[in-house]
Amino acid sequence: MKDGDCLQILKSLIFLLAGQFLVLLAHGEVHYYDFVLKETNVTKLCVNRTILTVNDNFPGPVIRIHKGDTVFVNVHNQGYYGVTIHWHGVKQPGNPWSDGPEYITQCPIEPGSNFTYQVIFSDEEGTLWWHAHSDWTRSTVHGAIVILPKEGTSYPFHTPDGDEVLVLSAWYKVGDLYDELDEAIKSASDLPHSSGYAINGELGDFSNCSSETTNHYTVEYGKTYLLRIVNAVVNAELFFAIADHNLTAVGMDGAYIKPINSTYIMVSPGQTIDVLFTANQSPGNYYMAVRQFSSENPSVTGFDHSLGSAIVEYSGGEYNSSSSSVNYPHNLPQNLDMKSGREFVNRIRSLDSEDYPTSVPTNITTRMYITVSMNVLCKNSTSCSEQAMGNMLATSLNNISWVNPEMDVLQAYYRNISGIYTEDFPDFPSIMYNFTSDYDDYDLNLVVTNQATKVKVLEYGESVEIVFQGTTLLQGSVNHPMHLHGHSFYVVGLGYGNFNNETDPQTYNLVDPPKVNTFGVPKSGWLTIRFTANNPGVWFWHCHLDRHMTWGMNTAFIVKNGGTKESTLRPPPSYMPTCTGSSATGHIRTRNSVDDEGKDKSLHSLPLYG
Repeated sequence: MKDGDCLQILKSLIFLLAGQFLVLLAHGEVHYYDFVLKETNVTKLCVNRTILTVNDNFPGPVIRIHKGDTVFVNVHNQGYYGVTIHWHGVKQPGNPWSDGPEYITQCPIEPGSNFTYQVIFSDEEGTLWWHAHSDWTRSTVHGAIVILPKEGTSYPFHTPDGDEVLVLSAWYKVGDLYDELDEAIKSASDLPHSSGYAINGELGDFSNCSSETTNHYTVEYGKTYLLRIVNAVVNAELFFAIADHNLTAVGMDGAYIKPINSTYIMVSPGQTIDVLFTANQSPGNYYMAVRQFSSENPSVTGFDHSLGSAIVEYSGGEYNSSSSSVNYPHNLPQNLDMKSGREFVNRIRSLDSEDYPTSVPTNITTRMYITVSMNVLCKNSTSCSEQAMGNMLATSLNNISWVNPEMDVLQAYYRNISGIYTEDFPDFPSIMYNFTSDYDDYDLNLVVTNQATKVKVLEYGESVEIVFQGTTLLQGSVNHPMHLHGHSFYVVGLGYGNFNNETDPQTYNLVDPPKVNTFGVPKSGWLTIRFTANNPGVWFWHCHLDRHMTWGMNTAFIVKNGGTKESTLRPPPSYMPTCTGSSATGHIRTRNSVDDEGKDKSLHSLPLYG
């Protein structure tokens, strides 16, 4: 028997023993899953591609549990390069070791090896999701998490007659997405746009070579269904609608909201929305469809114009969805419909009921004002000429563009290893200016960013308020869906233009603000969130547009231990992956990634998942 085989068996035994032990400790049920990651040939849009999948499926398997359960997922990496999995929106109390972002809480799982995640659920209820957290690997490695109410309890609305998971994904027609991604970073150009949008893996009738595989969903007249919608798209907010039908949004990001009746929804990358849909129209066939909502300037940045679709079929009729009788979704907003996008977002409120109360922090102990910006990195470290050829596109938070360290931040923090990160992430921008002015010039004092691995340290129990301020630098104003790991946060305010510290706080909603883990900083506007830092560990936060995360719009919180066992970071598993040069997948820039000639020294030459 080979040493590697022995190691695999040992890890499996550890996995099983840990699981049996925790059955005794967990408040809910304990579940076990095996995820096998490997390359799979898939044909879409008339082109065959090799993509990384989980258990040969795109999207991957649905995890279905009850509130408060614990899940063990043994991830076997049979791909070619390192990968990690993130459990998006799961707070993982005291257990950041299983949160998943590479070089933040762990090193990648090496090819030919495995790692068992312990996913601890607490107060989450509704729909969340999981995805790869290694570069753009999540474009094909993702799936839904369904969290049912605790046994013996029910929904805060009439129990639906059925539910359906709808994972919305982007599809890239290019032969090798990651070669294009690699080349775009090397040439300092924009990153590739998708070729189509899929509903549960299929693009539908409006895409080439796709009609035969269009998904069909059968409904019965008069019945109500719960649609669990996940935006797993890498770089786009989406509109969703069903032709001629009303939708009622009742949940978001694993929490309930006040019902929103609408003919459409808007969902940002990383967000999940639970929607009730009643089959109350004339029996027939109706398209459900998704279309990109683009808040960007179309003359600066292009976008995917495609329409992803599936068909809702009423049962018992004598109609045929292969004919021209499928009703078109005229109620689906157009790509650039800012009014519809804003109107939906502005209606979101927490349920705030006796069973699901809000708990908005009021005595704020830490205040931060964070600019989210498009930037450039200079061609070399000493000079940066105006719009110089070779200057590299970048993004930043308070003019700091994140670079991955050589080992994960969590391990360095836990073992008190110096030189991996610094604890001086700024609470405020270094330069105050008119953030939302129409900048036609190329002011080097504003657009050039600094690379660093800076984190913000919080005491346990601190009440934190962050104002995110959008900017218009490089004509890059766009909605930024910001995601915080390990916590949910309350969105207490949002607006347009520059934040006014005297008048805007008077508009805050402290009664029933949305409680979410991902929410958009509006284009040329601001967003205020509040949360309590009550989960010890290292927690990543970043823009969930992967093109912006790739360029550096990320950082991390370190939440220190509290004074009790429950508020103390647990020790790491003995079988955590170790960082090696071969594990790097390298599109979030690593330290010292730009040399004196302006060439990105990240490990671009390594092929990535495609």
